[in-house]
Amino acid sequence: MQGIDVVVLTMNSEHLLSKCLASIYANVPVKNLIVIDGYSTDATLKIVAEFNRKHGNVKVLRMNGSRARAREKAVQQVNTEWFMFVDSDVILSKNWFKQAAKYAKPGVGAVWGVNIDVIPNVKDKNFIKLQRLIARQCFALRGGTHDTLIRRSAVADIKIPELLHVYEDAFIMNWIKQKGYRVVVGDDVYCLHFKPPANWSLENAVSQAILEFRCGLVYSHMYVYALYYPFFMFYWFLQLSIQSVRSALSV
Repeated sequence: MQGIDVVVLTMNSEHLLSKCLASIYANVPVKNLIVIDGYSTDATLKIVAEFNRKHGNVKVLRMNGSRARAREKAVQQVNTEWFMFVDSDVILSKNWFKQAAKYAKPGVGAVWGVNIDVIPNVKDKNFIKLQRLIARQCFALRGGTHDTLIRRSAVADIKIPELLHVYEDAFIMNWIKQKGYRVVVGDDVYCLHFKPPANWSLENAVSQAILEFRCGLVYSHMYVYALYYPFFMFYWFLQLSIQSVRSALSV
């Protein structure tokens, strides 16, 4: 497989963007880096400009709207047979593309790398294994685009409901399946997800849950996901509790 276009959605992403982009260029043969920016007010665009000076293949589009609108616009900019969505707050595993390409066989429309949330000060291997298991279950229910290799022909004509600021990833994965393609999970492909510091709060977790529920009302498929939501909420609460205890002990 030759070089691919890589899409990154940004909005005030400075907390990890430099490391994210460095991991992309180190582990993926980037033909073009397509950045869809929601009018960032921090150093996001300055960081992007630095990578363009170094690599000379960065294209930036600025737009308002939901993630659904941003992803649909991004697909329209892609020109390679395969392309990637990479979230701006993840770091790709070593040799990500080399490992993922093994799964990109005929009949496959997307290859997802397992998303592992990195919790500050938590390095317990058993807990990380639990995270991987839960991440796979989440993906089976609602999809994901944290680090996803996608066949362009499977989504070339996609129309995503603009109200889906979340669950747009689920819509994309179901669209690919409805086109007759398989969506596979790469067991040896993953990314480390470093949520912004402000996201590690109970208030944010509740706010995110409310947003997902509202979008779930628009996207009827997510009623299935809603049945599992108490379990996921418990998992997120456990993450927050572990972080709080670790932080207290380190003082």
